[in-house]
Amino acid sequence: MLETRKVFLVNTMLNYLSNLNPVTAGFIQEVKKHAAPILIKKNKYILSPIDNNDYVFFIASGLVRGFVKDEGKEITTWVSLGNEFIGAIQHPEDIQQPSIEYLQALEKTEVVAMSNAFINKLYESHMETNIIGRKILALQYYAAAERAILARIPSAERRYEKFLELNSFEINRVPLRCVASYLGMRLETLSRIRSKLIKELV
Repeated sequence: MLETRKVFLVNTMLNYLSNLNPVTAGFIQEVKKHAAPILIKKNKYILSPIDNNDYVFFIASGLVRGFVKDEGKEITTWVSLGNEFIGAIQHPEDIQQPSIEYLQALEKTEVVAMSNAFINKLYESHMETNIIGRKILALQYYAAAERAILARIPSAERRYEKFLELNSFEINRVPLRCVASYLGMRLETLSRIRSKLIKELV
């Protein structure tokens, strides 16, 4: 990755953070020093259970999903088209424990990685980190609540309709197998629902 591209990606993340709360020159300097821009190829893992779960990632561009495996079956837990922070499930008191989730790039993706240890230092040395962190956690909590409600809708067709209502991103960018597992239905069921809705629109 070109150095100019790395600088652009870190600045993209800093712009996101500064929109949540103004940041100081010292904060910017520390982030530029410690943040690590990474290019992830399509279908490659950003994180898996063999890795220590000690980083969070800002998606500057691309498409990422989180999923777990149950008896060999992949269950998509969330999908992100970028401009947000992602990470695998981890108890707040656990340090560097292996991830139980896989984070996978569904297309070429650029992320900026920051270690939990570095983020904790930011909390201690730069007060704006506390406000930014609270706002990011609030956004994450809201998104998790929406997913929880979606999962409890009994009708498969209504779950898909609600999924479209909640997500304004280009649904066609997400593989249907990932959408189906996210919504807790068979791929054949999702295909049938999509065909029905298309016919109703014609």
